[in-house]
Amino acid sequence: MSDSETQERDSKHTVLNSQCLDVIVVGAGVVGCAVARRFTLEGAHVAVIEKATDILDGASKANSAILHTGFDAPADSLELSCIRDGYREYREIRTQIGLPLDQVGALVVAWTDQETATLDSIVSQAHDNGVDDVHLVDNREIFRREPNLAKDVRAAIAVPGESIIDPWSAPYAYLRQALMNGAQIFLSCELTGGDYGGGEWLLQTSRGTLKARYVINCAGLFGDTVDGRLLGTSNFNIVPRKGQFVVFDKAAASLVKSIVLPVPTARTKGIVVCRTVFGNVLVGPTAEDQPNREDASTDKRVLKDLIDAGMKKFPGLEDIPITATYAGLRPASEYKDYQIHAKPNLGWITVGAIRSTGLSGALGIAQYVYGLYARSSARHSPIVGPEVPLATSLAQSGERDWQRQDHGEIVCHCELVTEREIRRALTGPLAARSLSGLKRQTRVTMGRCQGVYCSARLAELTDGHFDSPLSHKFADG
Repeated sequence: MSDSETQERDSKHTVLNSQCLDVIVVGAGVVGCAVARRFTLEGAHVAVIEKATDILDGASKANSAILHTGFDAPADSLELSCIRDGYREYREIRTQIGLPLDQVGALVVAWTDQETATLDSIVSQAHDNGVDDVHLVDNREIFRREPNLAKDVRAAIAVPGESIIDPWSAPYAYLRQALMNGAQIFLSCELTGGDYGGGEWLLQTSRGTLKARYVINCAGLFGDTVDGRLLGTSNFNIVPRKGQFVVFDKAAASLVKSIVLPVPTARTKGIVVCRTVFGNVLVGPTAEDQPNREDASTDKRVLKDLIDAGMKKFPGLEDIPITATYAGLRPASEYKDYQIHAKPNLGWITVGAIRSTGLSGALGIAQYVYGLYARSSARHSPIVGPEVPLATSLAQSGERDWQRQDHGEIVCHCELVTEREIRRALTGPLAARSLSGLKRQTRVTMGRCQGVYCSARLAELTDGHFDSPLSHKFADG
């Protein structure tokens, strides 16, 4: 019998939790983290299963990090409702949890006569969507807001409420709050099968079995696959949509004041140029449909086009080096709206096709999903005085660890990451088990040198913590 066969046999007999849980959340992306938090705070006994070694390893690991107002979301859509509720809750909880919010505002910029002709309708849609402060601005106001913008701009709309946030500290905080208040997390735990009977699900995973009265499918890029595997059918089909990005060095931050959006199309919000809370300037994403659900590779030609697009809008970027390039996959489908479906007779809710607005909508999605659950299941008693986590401060607007007198060794000088921050990220229930996971928790190796100068020290600090040791990678060059 092979090792894999032995492991599969053993996993069938391993019980990960002897009790029947209220809810199992499949997938620990930003939506799964938010759902786990909401259900836990409402008093449900929750477990999260995630096939990757670290959370946020699918669609959630690469996005524009914008907290959207929903000004251009489809009217009367579920997406709009969830974005509005998510935007509101993020602003309500951010101070208590220590989540960054830089309300820099956005400009929707028209570069052609055809685009200019659509601006009035965008303003009208924004007002219909309840975002009443969206308005047209003249060229004088455009260049007051963005003095380094290319001079051939035709017209623009101001969206004051659009903000930039940390795309990773928020979902980490959501899940940490769930765990602090009784939830469980099982990483490297892939869902392989399941049966429903007697009002309970018995789920088989690569690590063992779990029982729950309800399953919430937040599997992102594999949402339709999970539905098909356990329900026999899916209401939608995921078409992975690749988005490639380029990141300009921090010297570019003085050139871009806000979020510069193109006039959106029916298919995509288009190429964005914006600051990040970490002090860089981001250009992207593209919108490339592909069959492969795991290929997040970049293409030199596409990246060159992105760089050119950024420089065309902000000519000053020509003198700024590129710090990083990356790509992510969004779980698009044949539908324009979120695909959230409840099957009360099967104890199942699918949360699928959350395309480019998952970060903005996550908290609102969680509220909506709990509402669906509560209609068909006994309500729980919300936790009184729940434990509240304090998010790790990585944004430039907050106090970083290196600014404290007792910060100790700085390991990554590009991003000013301390040894203490790294050691903290390597402990606890969400301990980083890969370099990617450690990056999302600390930003180590994400600066100008991309880890050239700190890799050796980092290999020492992470020795024994990663499934694939950094020392091997470092030794191989």
